[in-house]
Parts: sequence; C-alpha cells; structure tokens
Amino acid sequence: MSIEVEGVSKLYGSQKALNNISFKVKNPEIVGFLGPNGAGKSTMMKILTTYLQSDAGIAKVNGFDVASSVQSVQKSVGYLPENNPLYLDLYVKEYLAFNANVYNVSKNRIEEVIEQTGLTPEAHKKIGQLSKGYRQRVGLANALLHDPDVLILDEPTTGLDPNQLVDIRNLIKTIGKHKTVFLSTHIMQEVEAMCDRVIIINKGTIVADKILKDLHAGKEQVVIVEFDYRVEDAFLLKLPKVKSVINTHDFVYEITFSTSEDMRSSVFDFAHDNKLKILQLNQKNTNLESLFRDLTSK
Repeated sequence: MSIEVEGVSKLYGSQKALNNISFKVKNPEIVGFLGPNGAGKSTMMKILTTYLQSDAGIAKVNGFDVASSVQSVQKSVGYLPENNPLYLDLYVKEYLAFNANVYNVSKNRIEEVIEQTGLTPEAHKKIGQLSKGYRQRVGLANALLHDPDVLILDEPTTGLDPNQLVDIRNLIKTIGKHKTVFLSTHIMQEVEAMCDRVIIINKGTIVADKILKDLHAGKEQVVIVEFDYRVEDAFLLKLPKVKSVINTHDFVYEITFSTSEDMRSSVFDFAHDNKLKILQLNQKNTNLESLFRDLTSK
C-alpha cells in the first residue's frame, strides 16, 4: 500500500480535528478526500507529509512511518499545499532549478517536468506573470521534480477558471495512471471527474469510502423504511444482500443493499412476516452528491 492510516487522531486544543480515522490507498490510484470546510482534510494531508504529527495512531507512506522515518517519507511524497507558495520574482526554470538542488536531482528533470505539466509555453516567464492555472502547473511540476511515488494535492483546482480546470484535471488523471494521487477537495464534480475512489470525511471522522464506478453503476441501493414499531438492527441485517442498517430516527431505517435489484419487496415481506406495518418505503438516490449531502449534513 502507498498510504496506510490506522487510528489517527489529532487535537487542536480541545477540538478534535481527526477522530480515530483509518484507510489505505494502493498504487496506482487516484483517491479524492472529500469533505466540507473544516472537516479535517488539510490536517490529514499535513500529517502524511510530516508537516504535523498526530496525537494517536500510525500513518505510513510507501511503508515508511511518518513519525519515525521523516526523510524517507519526504523523498517518497510530492506535495502541493492549498496555498501553493511560490517565489513570484523567480522565473519558472529558475524556481525549479532551485528546488532541484534541494532535492539533489538531475537538472534534466527540470525540462522533463516542464514538458509533463504543459509549462513549455510559459517557462521563460517570471512566476508572478503567470495565470492561476499556470501557477498550479508550476506547483505540480515542483511536486514531481524528484519523481515521487505518491502525490498529495490539497485543493489543487481551487480558484481555476473552467478551461484551467479541464487542463489540470487531465494532467492529474495522466499522472494517476502511474502514481498514487491523494487529493483533497470539497467540490464533488472534481472527484467525479478525476478520481477512482472517494473517501468522505466529516467533523474529523470518515463517514464513507466508495469506489466511484460502483457508485455510478448502482451496485448499491439504499431503502428507507418506516415501521410502526422499533426493530432491532440484527433482524434487518438478516435480509438478503444487506450491507448495513442505520436507525436514523424514531422507527425510520436506512438499509443499504449490495445490489442494484429493487429490494423493497424483501422489506415488505419482512414486515408482513413479522406483523409490522410500513408507514413509508422508498428508494434513496445514491449518487455522490446525495451521498455527500446526507453524510455531512447530519
């Protein structure tokens, strides 16, 4: 696994920014780390890049522990922070040459990453003269200089116009064919356009981890049912193809099935066999937008 996170927590004073979160990311894979503002996305990324230390749990990048093997992790990671700090008075090649010295990599890499990120038409300019889209390309080129196995990108498309968005999306998708890309965003369309998988975080806790093609293919189905009496989750979990059961409130349950088949008839039969009355029985839309809204508004 390229990234392994197990039981990681982080406190800022009394506020718990991350609450015992765990996930894994393989190589190659593009994973969107999705959540509302303040959910803990940037904190997790700063831990993975050794900028912050967690208060509990273990995090590894390319098998290296972020707490005890800092230099090895830093050599394995290319990082584009949200604010993309750049020296605006330096020329593009000058800036990349400076960082090539820091990374102790061949100057040949400068031309390679300039071409890879589509910077060639602007490479003769000062960074301060570039548009936001091209500045993002400079940040990506810098992150790629030492040819890391893992790219960690914090809000890489924020503030870009529609044309710039398409260019950066395509660039990230191309990079993700050969590397692990872990990117944070609060924009669902970006995840759907670029990612293989989405991890949703809310208030420091992971609330979903989904393969996008499965979500789009409707391989999961959520049925909302309201009975006239409380039912133990254990009984509902005995229904065929049930993946999970949540008692949302009162006698209302959200039952997730691992199938695209309409399972409302099975729920109806369950109610009939157990002498329960059904007060409502509906299928729930499980696209990414509705999933995000449901999981982050509670």
